[in-house]
Amino acid sequence: MMKPHISGAQKERHHGDRLGWLRAAVRGANDGIVSTASLVVGVAAAGSSRGGVLLASVSGLVAGAMSMAAGEYVSVKSQQDAETADILQERNELAAAPVAELRELTSIYIARGVEPGLARQVAEQLMSHDALGAHVRDELGITNVGRPLPIQATFASASSFAVGALLPVLVVTLAPLGLIIPSVSGASLVFLAFLGFAAAKAGDANLWMGSLRVTFWGALAMIMTAGVGELFSLIR
Repeated sequence: MMKPHISGAQKERHHGDRLGWLRAAVRGANDGIVSTASLVVGVAAAGSSRGGVLLASVSGLVAGAMSMAAGEYVSVKSQQDAETADILQERNELAAAPVAELRELTSIYIARGVEPGLARQVAEQLMSHDALGAHVRDELGITNVGRPLPIQATFASASSFAVGALLPVLVVTLAPLGLIIPSVSGASLVFLAFLGFAAAKAGDANLWMGSLRVTFWGALAMIMTAGVGELFSLIR
């Protein structure tokens, strides 16, 4: 009797596969919109000319994109360096005390609910196959899915910041001088709501909550900078 053909296990795609670039891109676009729109509102509220507002917004775009790139690279690279150091330490411990490391891995599986005898067998088999990989995954909690990618995160943050910041800049160039503040504020809130909605959709989170929280913080930032601009217009 012919046995049915059994294909290989299907690789499932989970949201963790895209968390690195998604986090950096959402953060960059959100910061680009909020910081540039708030800067525009604050400068315009102080009574500046269109040229002054435009200069401030473009300068904010360039400076913000570079700041995001540098900050994201340093942050993610530091995390990567720390994980690399932990892996090196684990490799040295495996070479120096493999029996102790076996007991440690066994205790991890027991703590997760595996029967002691079976936990010992699992630990032995995994260590015979890939001892370092087993300890990196189950003791340190480091996986390929969650590992940081500095260049990817840097590019995603800088480019998304620039795209987000460009939206308020375009509104400044198109809106009448007397309507710059309401035009930039309204358009930016719409952009932020869409961004929050899209980010929540990509992560299968609550769509309306994702949109609301991004919009709320953007509105609060613009209100505060408008207050600063009004204050300066009164005292200068």
